[in-house]
Amino acid sequence: MGIRVPAQVLDLCCGIGRHSIELARLGFEVTGVDRTRAFLEEAKSKASSENLNLEFVEADMGSFRRAEAFDAILNYFTSFGYFETLEEDRKVLENAYQSLKPGGRLLMDIMGKELILSNFRVKDWFEVDDLFVLEERKLSENFERLETRRIMIRDGKRSEVSFSLRLYSAMEMRLLLHQAGFKKVEFYGSLEGTPYNQNARRLVAVAEK
Repeated sequence: MGIRVPAQVLDLCCGIGRHSIELARLGFEVTGVDRTRAFLEEAKSKASSENLNLEFVEADMGSFRRAEAFDAILNYFTSFGYFETLEEDRKVLENAYQSLKPGGRLLMDIMGKELILSNFRVKDWFEVDDLFVLEERKLSENFERLETRRIMIRDGKRSEVSFSLRLYSAMEMRLLLHQAGFKKVEFYGSLEGTPYNQNARRLVAVAEK
């Protein structure tokens, strides 16, 4: 993204602080925002154990805005698209635009609609360490949303969550970013900057204010 230390970076939907903490280690001035208090507490504990000076804010991405405060905003791992309406998603991008300094950049990492449709599986399972995960997926009419039911099993205990994700193609995301105010938008197929084509692994958008 061409952002250099000690730039001010916002990690939007920072979770447990994986990227926030790594950026702080590199010398960036980092603010992490997430709506889940338990995630933020874990992030704060990790940062404190390394004597890293980060700001963590408990807030919803749909309402957080800090006028012209950041050189860069990061939104990783498909943290975008969970609101019910298109207007709410657009508001997130408008907030990001207002929160960037002139010339600042927003980097978004999502699963593009093209990628999901080309690799769609109704049912799937995978393991993460000692966690066993089963997923059942359904596409809504007109391919607007992906409905997912996820069952997680660990140490013989079962839990279940369901969530709905609005899907965006590169063209749809470009339009939404332009509507939010961004003038220059580029797409890549990975965080390494590979082309967004039939070999893409992710949809990575870089938008400049």
